[in-house]
Amino acid sequence: MLLVIVPCSANGGRFTGADGSREPAVGNSQTLGGVILGVPNRLRTARAFLFMTTEPIESVSGFTDLGLSRVILHTLSDLGFVEPTPIQRQAIPIVGQGHDLIGIAQTGTGKTFAFGLPLMERLKESEGTALILVPSRELALQVEESLLKLARPLRLRTAVIIGGASMGRQVAQLRTQPRIIVATPGRLTDHLQQGTLSLKTVQVVVLDEADRMLDMGFEPAIRRILMQTPATRQTLLFSATMPNSVARLAEGYLRDPKRVEIKPAGTRADSISQELIVSTLDNKLEVLTNLLYDEKGTVLVFARTRHGARKLAKYVKTLGHTVAELHADRTQSQRKEALDGFRSGRYRILVATDVAARGIDVPCIGLVVNFDLPDQAEDYVHRIGRTGRAGETGKAITMATPEQTQAVMAIERILRAEIPLSTQSLLTLERRRPMGQGRPHTPGKGRPFQGGNRSFGGGGHSGGGDRRGPSTNGRAFAR
Repeated sequence: MLLVIVPCSANGGRFTGADGSREPAVGNSQTLGGVILGVPNRLRTARAFLFMTTEPIESVSGFTDLGLSRVILHTLSDLGFVEPTPIQRQAIPIVGQGHDLIGIAQTGTGKTFAFGLPLMERLKESEGTALILVPSRELALQVEESLLKLARPLRLRTAVIIGGASMGRQVAQLRTQPRIIVATPGRLTDHLQQGTLSLKTVQVVVLDEADRMLDMGFEPAIRRILMQTPATRQTLLFSATMPNSVARLAEGYLRDPKRVEIKPAGTRADSISQELIVSTLDNKLEVLTNLLYDEKGTVLVFARTRHGARKLAKYVKTLGHTVAELHADRTQSQRKEALDGFRSGRYRILVATDVAARGIDVPCIGLVVNFDLPDQAEDYVHRIGRTGRAGETGKAITMATPEQTQAVMAIERILRAEIPLSTQSLLTLERRRPMGQGRPHTPGKGRPFQGGNRSFGGGGHSGGGDRRGPSTNGRAFAR
């Protein structure tokens, strides 16, 4: 028998249903829903009562041997979770035992609950806080949305600290003493500098998508943040790839970490089929037009620059498709509206830069199109990881010109496999050496990766994770 103390209304030990019915405060429960073990959201705290249930938790049998409490298990049951993903099965017991962790897994593999479940277990038994650092605003909102499903039943407050949002509102949020803070490094640093936040009570730090945060230049900010947390903290680092920069960060700030690697760093998910279409620069728009008409589901199209994304979205709209754009030139409210509309089906097509490669959690994206190759070969893995999530199948099509042969091969070295040539490909690539030979590209070392040297939007740096510049592809757009 499980004995749980939950809040009740002050109407004589009974609570009133939405239909006016009243149910006893103490008794056996056959259906566990609502906030805590069958107690609906409409209850208001007045005093506590004892709630008893003998209901089995066979519906989450896959989670029962991971060291999770019955309250958490019942929450998972209510949410419909039955079996843990591989990263969850391996990481949860390690984190629950208090070890630092390095988790290598692709996007869409359930990493948020891999750290979120043991994190909730720890916080419900202590007075400390948890800090989760992520690279983008979109990912921060997605992570908080997922964690709220676990935090609400435990009455754990959360806060999201991201750029583009009101500092005043965030200060007000912080004054409520949230137990879980999800933040981007830049905005969190602003609060630390202004004295509106202290990290002295942090018990757990999660570095989610660590490789992307370092790619975006957040390493100095991350180091400053970690220096302001207690030395006794537990640190969890999750990454899809493991470049030298991430390895150095882990060596400096994690204590005897355990390592969980679901697939070799950088490899693709088996659920995603990939194709390569090689064409001239002038034919890329025609190829995209055919792809969008052939695919009837949702499509995520990646452009290399914000300027290119704007022009590409405008072109797609002229074809009669519903389309939204997502890049660093959009305000936070515009980015949210684009994501919400894409998620709800109001927009069938989303044109985005790599600002969206991590942080888009939209179920059942039918197709990812790399209209431009990414600037960093490693980002290819994160782009295509937007499809084929949570056990579903997906498809990714990459467009390249013959001049980008070396860029394609750099991606293939990370994948440890060739990308199959599509039957729609107008041309072929001449790979100059067998796969597996040669030195893999390391970000920041040697010759820069020239993945998007000829893109729909052009070229120079502009900050914020996107690039812009004069178009080198005027001919293609004018067709």
